Amino acid sequence: MRLYVNIDHVATIREARKTDEPDPVQAAAAAERAGADGITVHLREDRRHIQDADVRALARSIRTVLNLELGAHAEIVGFATRLKPFQATLVPEKRQEITTEGGLALRKGDRRLAGAIAKLRDAGIRVSLFIDPSLKTIDTARALGVPAIEIHTGAYANASKGTAGNASNAMRREKALHELRKAAAHARSIGLAVHAGHGLTYQNVQPVAAIPEIEELNIGHSIVSNAVFWGMEEAVRRMKSLVTRPD
Repeated sequence: MRLYVNIDHVATIREARKTDEPDPVQAAAAAERAGADGITVHLREDRRHIQDADVRALARSIRTVLNLELGAHAEIVGFATRLKPFQATLVPEKRQEITTEGGLALRKGDRRLAGAIAKLRDAGIRVSLFIDPSLKTIDTARALGVPAIEIHTGAYANASKGTAGNASNAMRREKALHELRKAAAHARSIGLAVHAGHGLTYQNVQPVAAIPEIEELNIGHSIVSNAVFWGMEEAVRRMKSLVTRPD
């Protein structure tokens, strides 16, 4: 299981004061020292946290790999094709949302998305699509020619909140986990690499990490939040220990 650490919210703290700290590059270095297998950042159209200069600096400095999340906006797709990160994960993006609210609504005739995929692929970038755990959507992703998908785990994460032992919460959580398992198995069966992420925390990550078809998790907010108390390296180290499968 690979753990990619999303460091967007290190930049969120910096941008709250429009200053030069904390530095996402330093956060990435700390995450890598603690065992992160890759670094993820989302370059949003509104540049609310990560900036172009951050992505360039990370591309130069990280020792693992860079996973660049982006919407299918021509400007940002063009930026990615020039930068050439190892992986580009296309995500839905709304300016008014606090965080990504769901997966891409895929349609076979979506010329904008298909064009973005083609441009990224032609630049030698591995392309992944962030989608909900829907078998139909997974089939559409396969038809679009991408090698990988990232399954949105938000429904499971939301169902994991609330009072421990609450029967209704437990039922919703188990149903959402079942959907993740079914989606991951189907995606792998048709030749897609399977990643997952969104809302995963130290408390809820292990059942998702145990799904055998999932090979990569992208986790950010929970790690950065707990880094306030533990430090970045320790926060990543603890998450890495939770997602590592026994041999």
